[in-house]
Amino acid sequence: MKKNLLVLLSALIVASLVLAGCGTPATEAPVATEAAVDATEAPVATEPAEVIEVTFWHAYGTGSAEEIALASLLEQAAIDMPQYKINVLQVPFNDVFNKYDTDVAAGGGPDMFIAPNDNLGGQVRAGTVADITDLVAGKLGDYSELSQGGMMYDGKMYGIPESLKAVVFWYNTDLLPEAPATTDDLKALMEGGTPVSLSFGCYHHWGFFGSFGGQIFDADYNFVADEANQAKVTEAVSYLNDLYQISVANGWPRNDSDGLAPFTEGTVAAITNGNWAMGDYRTALGDKLAVAPIPAGPGGASNPLLGVDGWYFNPNSANTEAAIEVALYLTNTDAQTLMMNDAGHVPANTTVEVTDPLIQGLLDAFATSYFRPQVEAMGNYWGNFCGTDQVFDAGTPAADWVAAGFAGATK
Repeated sequence: MKKNLLVLLSALIVASLVLAGCGTPATEAPVATEAAVDATEAPVATEPAEVIEVTFWHAYGTGSAEEIALASLLEQAAIDMPQYKINVLQVPFNDVFNKYDTDVAAGGGPDMFIAPNDNLGGQVRAGTVADITDLVAGKLGDYSELSQGGMMYDGKMYGIPESLKAVVFWYNTDLLPEAPATTDDLKALMEGGTPVSLSFGCYHHWGFFGSFGGQIFDADYNFVADEANQAKVTEAVSYLNDLYQISVANGWPRNDSDGLAPFTEGTVAAITNGNWAMGDYRTALGDKLAVAPIPAGPGGASNPLLGVDGWYFNPNSANTEAAIEVALYLTNTDAQTLMMNDAGHVPANTTVEVTDPLIQGLLDAFATSYFRPQVEAMGNYWGNFCGTDQVFDAGTPAADWVAAGFAGATK
């Protein structure tokens, strides 16, 4: 039986071969060439890399030159950094620090945010910003020493610097061909009827203390409360009161917000404000816009508070390294060039070529600025020297107000 079965199978195989020979020829298998890739060496298909989300907050005003420039920068970032999805939330400047600190303290908050170093010292002490010293080691060589100092506290790095800022004297050359060089010149200008929008307040008018030789802190950040120094600070406050009363009598703006429209529309000749407003001023005034330092006085050059804007990082974030990479992109040469040209930022990155006379003018004005300290004592300054309305509006003698300020700050 087995023999018959084998014979039958053999016959079937022979028949099938005969039929194959009579049918349509089969397509020949391709001949391997030198270009053929060995199957064992073919690349293995992999899933696309996971896109990492990085969220940040900013406080640039709606429709401002800063916000528009940032939006343009983020459009380019989406092309250059497809591995990241960058989520952005605008928070009003008056709320940004409190909201950030509150959210972080509750375990939330964004991966990072950009702001002036106004509250850096307090945030470090509260533990709401991350120490990034090791994570950025060797990565900040292009950033100026001054700007890096603004991101440091007690020898550790807490941010990536973006720009420098301080209050300066902006003027419209059609209405004021030359800026006043001295405090006497400024007072005479205003007494003569030239409309000037001075920004009165404990941040904006700090620079005038230096003009009269007054100091708030010594080299160790102790309040300089001796009588001789108090007399100089009193002289500065009395001078500011004189200008304030001239402004009131003429109905001129007395802060940067109220002065924005009159200055850009050409109804006031000058305004004191920081360079964060330069983009808006230049858009309105073009080549008529010029900048100069706060006027010097009998005590020497003015010394406005120098701040540093930078990116700070949330200690709760699981994406700190990714956030740092995004921040480094947003502060690289191209990014800071864009923010310089379109928003008036004075770059922290030293690889940016400064050709704009306004930016150079700002750098010149910053030469005598006072580096904003991050010490706890600064809080006592804000708490005791920001009530100038008591002098300007309520009529408290400047000497009494200054004495009370130093007394309260040194308790």
